[in-house]
Amino acid sequence: MRTDPERRRILEAKVLPPEQAWDCLRRWQREWDLALVVLGDGTGSPSWRQRLAPVLPLALVNEHGSTLAARQRYWELEPPSFWRRLLPAGLRQPRRDWDDVVAQLLLERWLGYRLERAAPGCPEHGPQNAARTVNT
Repeated sequence: MRTDPERRRILEAKVLPPEQAWDCLRRWQREWDLALVVLGDGTGSPSWRQRLAPVLPLALVNEHGSTLAARQRYWELEPPSFWRRLLPAGLRQPRRDWDDVVAQLLLERWLGYRLERAAPGCPEHGPQNAARTVNT
């Protein structure tokens, strides 16, 4: 997830396999002025910490409760269709992989405020110097 914290806006959100995520992060590092990577402290974080530490400063965020919170936020960002609204919230299955929403919540925890998201996937590109934070 690439953001502009000054504008409190998500510029780009992706769900990628690990090697593609690494390539994307390196590309963002070359193209944008990245200051920090915000990383959840969950199961996969030790290997990412080891890989990222020599490249960019890291901030670790507690992941406790993030999956349930992200599921709720997913439905705020992408409201259920008519028939899905009839199902109890706990039975609704998201229509896509929603790890980007988890990443958004972790980043918001670290920043201390909610970020604006233009649309699902947020393929928005701001000015060359806008992005300063990346969350993987």
